[in-house]
This record gives sequence, C-alpha cells and structure tokens, in this order.
Amino acid sequence: MSALIAEDEIVHEVDLVWLEDISELDYVRQSLDRLPTRRGRPAYHRDGRMVGYALLGPQAKPSRSSGTFRRRVFWLLPHDRDTAPDGLYATGAPAEAVDPRTLAPGSKGRKTDRSEGEPRPSRLGERAVTP
Repeated sequence: MSALIAEDEIVHEVDLVWLEDISELDYVRQSLDRLPTRRGRPAYHRDGRMVGYALLGPQAKPSRSSGTFRRRVFWLLPHDRDTAPDGLYATGAPAEAVDPRTLAPGSKGRKTDRSEGEPRPSRLGERAVTP
C-alpha cells in the first residue's frame, strides 16, 4: 500500500514502465512485490490488470533469504473507476491508490483531488465546479 511504501524501499528504481496511457487514469494501485529480477515485465497474478512496473538499477541487492527483489507493480481491479465509473470508487480511492501523474522512479506518489474522484475542470485552466 502506498502509505506503507517507504522512500528507502524504492531508492534503487531507475525507471517506471507504463503498459497503458496513464493520462486517462485517475489512479493506479501500487504494491511492492517480491520478484526474481531487477528488470523486465513481471508475471501478474491478481484479478484485473497490470498497468505498469518499476525497473531497478544494478545497485539493488536481492533479499538474503529469498533472493528476490522488491519492485513496485501498478495495477487496477475490475471494479476500479476506469471500468466502473459509477461504482464503489466513483469518489474516493483505495488505500493503495495514487495519482499516476505524481509517480516517478524513487518517488512513491500521492493522492490528488483527481484520484479521489473530484470533478474535473471542463477546460484547461478552469476550476472544477460542483453543481
């Protein structure tokens, strides 16, 4: 969950790979997964779909006990806002969700008004108006 991801856990990230256009996504879920490699597309074993993942640099060390690397994976579930706009997350967002535009290698991202379901401005530069 984003609140549980510490900056020191993602300090060795060198890039984020997006599998979808994140400009249309209000939020993505993120988690730290134990993966066998520093780089490459990880296997995905959740419901829903993977929308991105982090790549680690050569300085990232594997876990001594498991030999795996902790890497971020970004994903969405079938009931998330992008596929169910009037559903459970019509407003608000899951605990592990962040606005993908606030993410960067080594930066955990944050929630924004957009990720929380606030109305979007109708034109660039206008403030959102709630009827």
